[in-house]
Amino acid sequence: MPRPSSILSVPIWLLLFLASLTQPTRADESPTRPVKLIFDTDMGNDIDDALALGVIHALQSRGECELLAVTLSKDNDFAAPFVDLINTFYGRGNIPLGVVRNGKTPEDSRYLTDTVNAFDNGQPRYPHKLRSGKEAPEAVGLLRKMLAAQPDRSVALVVVGFSTNILRLLDSPADQHSPLAGKELVTRKVRLLSMMAGMFSEKNRVKEYNVFIDSPAAQRVFTEWPTPLVTSGFEIGLAIKFPATSIERDFGYVKHHPLKQAYELYQKMPYDRETWDLTSVLYAVRPDHGYFGLSPAGRIRVDAQDVTQFDLVDAGQQRYLTVNAEQVARVREALVQLASQPPAVR
Repeated sequence: MPRPSSILSVPIWLLLFLASLTQPTRADESPTRPVKLIFDTDMGNDIDDALALGVIHALQSRGECELLAVTLSKDNDFAAPFVDLINTFYGRGNIPLGVVRNGKTPEDSRYLTDTVNAFDNGQPRYPHKLRSGKEAPEAVGLLRKMLAAQPDRSVALVVVGFSTNILRLLDSPADQHSPLAGKELVTRKVRLLSMMAGMFSEKNRVKEYNVFIDSPAAQRVFTEWPTPLVTSGFEIGLAIKFPATSIERDFGYVKHHPLKQAYELYQKMPYDRETWDLTSVLYAVRPDHGYFGLSPAGRIRVDAQDVTQFDLVDAGQQRYLTVNAEQVARVREALVQLASQPPAVR
C-alpha cells in the first residue's frame, strides 16, 4: 500500500480518471447523445426485427443514436442483403454488417427472399450491395473492430436474437483490433446490453425463443456478462402490439416500402404483431423517457427447463423491463411514429 505522500504526488486528473473506471454504470442513467448503438439481430425469424431496424433509423435521423454496425445471428444468406437494402433505403448503405457462421437458424424466410429478390423493370426494387451473407465479414470480428474504436463505456449493444454472437465475443481472444480479450473489451467499451430475451411475468412462465434456441449461450451470457444488462421479456412485447392499420396507412409515402412489403409477406394481413424487439431498441436509446419500469437489480439465470429466472442479488447489474397500461399506450404511439418515419435522406 503506498504511503499518503506518494498518493498526493499523483496528478489529480489521473486520480479522477482512475476513479471513473471503477464507478459502475447504472442501467437507467441518461446516455450521452447520440447513443452509440450496435444491433445484433436474427433478422428473418420474425418481422419485429425489421420494424426495430426502422425504429433505429428514425432515431438516428432525430440525432438520438448512431448505428455503428448490424450483426446477424441468423445464418441465412438473405439476412444480410435484406439488412443492407433496409439501410440503403434509409440512406445509410455503408453501415458495416457482420454475419454469424454456423448459426442456429439457417432456414429461409419468405420476407427475406421475396423482398431481396423483388424487381421492377429488370432492376432491383430495393437497391443493395450485398448479394449474399457470405460476402459479409464474420460477426465477432466486426464486433471487436467496432467496439475497439469507440470511447470507453459508450456503446449500447442491442441483442434481439440469440446470444450466439455475444457469447463468442466474450470468449474472443486479443486480435489486430484490440489487445484485450473479449470480456475485458466488453467491460471497457459497452455501457449497456439491452436484450429481448426471457419471460418474467408471474403467470404462464415458459421458455422463450431467443433463449432456448441457443440455451447454452444464453446461460453463459446471463452468468458472465460484465456490464449492466436490461432485458425486455416476452410479456412486454406481447402487451404492446404494432397495429396493421399503421402498416396499411403510414408507409404509403413511397410506392414500395421494404418494411411494409416484409410485414405483408410475414403473415396474412391484417394482423397486429408483438413489438418484442422494438422495445429493446426504444429502451436502449430512450431509457429516461418513462416508457418502462425496471425491476430491482439482481441476476438472471436460465434453469434446466430453459426458462429464465430472476434472483435478487446485492450489487446485481441485471434488470428486466416492466410496463403498465399507461406506458403500453405511450410505447405503442412512439413505436408507430418512429417505425413509419420517412428517411431523412435518400
